[in-house]
Amino acid sequence: MHFTQREQAALREVGLSDDNIEDASDLVVAATQEAADDLLDFFDGEVTMYSDMDVAHSASDVQEHTVDYLDLYTHADDIRGYLRFDSWGVPVAGGRVLSADVVELTLGPTVDGRVRFSTDREAI
Repeated sequence: MHFTQREQAALREVGLSDDNIEDASDLVVAATQEAADDLLDFFDGEVTMYSDMDVAHSASDVQEHTVDYLDLYTHADDIRGYLRFDSWGVPVAGGRVLSADVVELTLGPTVDGRVRFSTDREAI
């Protein structure tokens, strides 16, 4: 089940049955998987991406990246995985679609922050 023991107790206290809580948990898991699928679709087949990643020794606010792949998995409401560029990679610790042109990934160590990506430089 997605919800912690405290969350389940609170949901019961406001009147949800165990079946309702289980249904809500299933909906969270499905929404998380759908979000991961949307992110994978966004990066599928694309080679050049632009981002607002803060990069050392760069004077530009917009970075250009060659992306090899995005690999994601889900667990309950977590989206995790790995984003591989042409010469380096970074763990992914969450993400969401912001628009048809822009997604945001929460990137792990070496970046440690939220980064917006687009196939259109102007969208960043």
